[in-house]
Amino acid sequence: MPDADRSHTQERGSSNHMANKEQPPGRGNHTSKLPRAEKKLHEAVCVLLVELCERFTFFGIVCNMILFCTAKLGYRTYQAAMVNMCFVGTSALTPVLVGWLAEYLVGRVKLVCICMFLHFLGTALLPVVSFPFEDIHIDRRHILLTLPRREQKIVFYFALLTASLGIGGIRAIVCPLSAYSLEDCGPKELLSFFNWFHWLVNLNSAVVFVSISYIQQSVARNLGFLIPFVSGLMAMITIHMVRGEMIYKPKTDSSLLTTFGVIFSALKTCCVRHRYLSTALASWLDHAKENHGGHYSESQVEGTKSLARLFPLFAFQILYRTCVMQIPSGYYLQTMNSNLHFSGFVLPVAAMNVISIVPLLILVPILECINSWLFSSKDTGHSPTIYIVAGHLSAALSVLAAGFSEIHRKHFPQVEQTLSEELLLVSSMPCFHLAPQYILLGVAEALVTPSCSLLSFQLVPERMRGISMHFLALFNGAGCFLGALFVQTAHAGTQGSWFPHLLHEGKLERFFFFLASLMVVNTLGFWTVAHRYNNLHEDCTNELGGRLLPGEKLLKHEKAIKHYNAVLESSPILSPVEKT
Repeated sequence: MPDADRSHTQERGSSNHMANKEQPPGRGNHTSKLPRAEKKLHEAVCVLLVELCERFTFFGIVCNMILFCTAKLGYRTYQAAMVNMCFVGTSALTPVLVGWLAEYLVGRVKLVCICMFLHFLGTALLPVVSFPFEDIHIDRRHILLTLPRREQKIVFYFALLTASLGIGGIRAIVCPLSAYSLEDCGPKELLSFFNWFHWLVNLNSAVVFVSISYIQQSVARNLGFLIPFVSGLMAMITIHMVRGEMIYKPKTDSSLLTTFGVIFSALKTCCVRHRYLSTALASWLDHAKENHGGHYSESQVEGTKSLARLFPLFAFQILYRTCVMQIPSGYYLQTMNSNLHFSGFVLPVAAMNVISIVPLLILVPILECINSWLFSSKDTGHSPTIYIVAGHLSAALSVLAAGFSEIHRKHFPQVEQTLSEELLLVSSMPCFHLAPQYILLGVAEALVTPSCSLLSFQLVPERMRGISMHFLALFNGAGCFLGALFVQTAHAGTQGSWFPHLLHEGKLERFFFFLASLMVVNTLGFWTVAHRYNNLHEDCTNELGGRLLPGEKLLKHEKAIKHYNAVLESSPILSPVEKT
């Protein structure tokens, strides 16, 4: 699952990166004694461990939410699909909100403690909702406790909200991209990092979809949410052990509010000037500059201009993310209504998601070899926009294949199948017939997600990289909510025909064909603007205006001097006299 996009404002160098950490009293002397390389390795391992634990919790909640909502809470299938997509979208947006709170209202150490508590509370309440109180009797006539359906839903929604806020805090504060020291990496190293990072995350999700989904569905359906709770507890213990190594201060020279302020100020001034005056400027955002009647400095406006260049890229990811969200919604329902029996064994519904993960696990090493060859030439730059176009096309083909699979599924006679102690009438078509649509969407994720992360990180100035990744997360979250809106509109507008409760009584394939046609148009639209992002080697630190800020100039000179001194000290060629 793809998931979102998680980052914070990037520090400019490894020295500043180490100095900007908030450390509890009494721990600075101990950590300073550790060797630098050992300390950085320790930090990277700890951050990666927390990231994997948090992802383990997240995927454990998502993997069988539709089955839980329909079997335990009595939801219709389209309602369960909407709840799942809204939770994923909220989890993508909360890191942006928590990052803003940490920057302006609450200290980062206090806020990470609050988020850990919310994460603990949410994952602890989920087992309460799913616990089988009705199966525990005081005597033959009285049960221990009854939790009415309405109260169950209230607790369930509250648990999802608190868990998503906790997830946002962990992603934004504890596990930002700044923890991996990417400041001085080139395009090749960045693409390699994003490829392998998403490879590890998806490997973790594959373990979740196989193990937790089986336990939730077949072994202990009412206690399955205990596993996300234990995983969340592990993540919080890890954060507590190394909190002085992993909490970072935000950069004060750029923020999300400043970026929005520049945009709104430019729009306001531009409208006033257009009505009363006719002033020609190079960009409409220039109206926000102080010397043009705005309220923001030139450096702030130039940074926003470099970010605005990526808005078309972000916008075209919304519909793509809607297609990806079919895995935990439309594709899940198709699998749930297919024959899951295989050699006398009932496969977990969410285990089919592994089929979409396998192509990514295979493609990443292959893409690494291709990228090494393409980036080997120093004369010609290489842009991953071709990967994004191919990935969007693969997503369109996946949704199209899902439509034909739905027609094919209805041609099989119906059989009875028990899922989570619920007897359902499903198609006798083996669930493996749905494999092509999962594979195509897995290929799309392998091509699109790392490439979008690279462009969002590389094509903006260093001080705007955290804001850029925040905007990518905002648009990805918008894609999840757009998917929920499509489901609601399709169900209401067609009286349940395009997204039915019982798939054999509706026309779910029409919903897939409609989404595939939109995705084809989206792919063609991105292809027309892809040339804007071909040059990965342009100097974005110039803020698109040809000028470096005084602080950036000084920082670059300091880095150059340190690098020159390090070369002099380590060079075996120079004699002691020459070194002096």
